[in-house]
Amino acid sequence: MPRGGKKGHKGRGKQFSNPEEIDRQMRAQKELEENPGAEKESSAESDEESSSEEESDSRKRSGVEGLIEIENPNRVSQKSKKVAELDVSAPRELSRREREEIEKQKSKERYMKLHLEGKTEQARADLARLAIIKKQREEAAKKRDELRKEKEAEEAKAKR
Repeated sequence: MPRGGKKGHKGRGKQFSNPEEIDRQMRAQKELEENPGAEKESSAESDEESSSEEESDSRKRSGVEGLIEIENPNRVSQKSKKVAELDVSAPRELSRREREEIEKQKSKERYMKLHLEGKTEQARADLARLAIIKKQREEAAKKRDELRKEKEAEEAKAKR
């Protein structure tokens, strides 16, 4: 199947620069910045030296490391602090998630306390339901007692 699927591939294939070529260009640019007057003299010498340096650098670095030597401004480097510099007594700022989790736990505890006291709507509904069920069970127990007593009375009459 072609690169673009059934419709075909549009546009040209991408061409990437050779890593050695990029290194050579970067070295030439650094040399220009360091000593701008020696541009013409060192160009012939630098080509011979750079080819041997490129081979050694490419062996040392693996992956993308050797391609671009630019420090990413967005990357935050981890700075190690000494134990003496750390201030343990200072209050630590909580993240948003941690604050929300603490608030959630506190509100849940508050609700459970009110619920146990019977002050919430759900607790009132539960208590009303319980009262109804208790009444029904008491009535059912009374009926069973009455039926049992009637059966005993009938059995007593039958024996006489």
